[in-house]
Amino acid sequence: MSSRGMTVDQFLVRKKQGPPLTMVTAYDAPTARLLSTAGIDIALVGDTLAMVVQGRENTLPVTIDEMIYHTRLVKNGLEGPLLVSDMPFLSYQISEEEGHRNAGRLVKEAGAQAVKIEGGREIAGLVRRLTLSMIPVIGHIGMKPMGIHQMGGFRVQGRDAESRRQIVSDAKALVEAGACALLLEAIPATLGQEITRMSPVPTIGIGAGPHTDGQVLVFHDLVGWTPAPLPRFVRTFGNARSSFENALSGFREAVQNRTFPSPDETYAEEREKRPQKSGKPKGKDA
Repeated sequence: MSSRGMTVDQFLVRKKQGPPLTMVTAYDAPTARLLSTAGIDIALVGDTLAMVVQGRENTLPVTIDEMIYHTRLVKNGLEGPLLVSDMPFLSYQISEEEGHRNAGRLVKEAGAQAVKIEGGREIAGLVRRLTLSMIPVIGHIGMKPMGIHQMGGFRVQGRDAESRRQIVSDAKALVEAGACALLLEAIPATLGQEITRMSPVPTIGIGAGPHTDGQVLVFHDLVGWTPAPLPRFVRTFGNARSSFENALSGFREAVQNRTFPSPDETYAEEREKRPQKSGKPKGKDA
């Protein structure tokens, strides 16, 4: 990665030469600073904030205004990673014009450098339109969380021949429309590998096997902040939840035992001024 940080034009180089791309979600400035320090390539302001931050059951309730707000927060703390923002439910499905306008808001008002959109062949027109407007688009195919009611839940896609053909067709349509990358979610590893081999742009997997050009995880899952159970494709690389719980318990106990605040953590009254020494002031007449 260059000193100016990750940019979309580096995607093709990384696909050909490696190393694999790293993408992690972020929803605020402190998390953005952590991603920057860790050298993560892409910060995704995901519509998962509905579940992770707002405590909702799925991603559907989050609004475009909320996505803009959180994207601004992440931008404030980000230095190095590419800033990508999700297009939330019904921000682009009603019409291409509305999708174009909302994608433009994420870039113009919030500072996103690219947008991620769930969908395949049906959004190819919008992807082409945004690309012509110089808004980079990452297509999201496979298991699409917005389709939770249609799919009957968060279910692995592409296991049967027809579903597999549809996902491959979606990938081709998005690439032809100008998508700069493809996010592949919850599909068999063999399908992830097939799409990665045929795609001229990078693939970023989440539950799509080890053969994609990059991997993405939700920050709270990755650091061990999300309570179990977690999806099969998640690996936790920390134990943040336990650390936070221990810190909070320690604070409660210290307050109740009156060991916090200590004298070193308490302000004293202003010290009295020292009296001046007696005698004439020094000077030429002294």
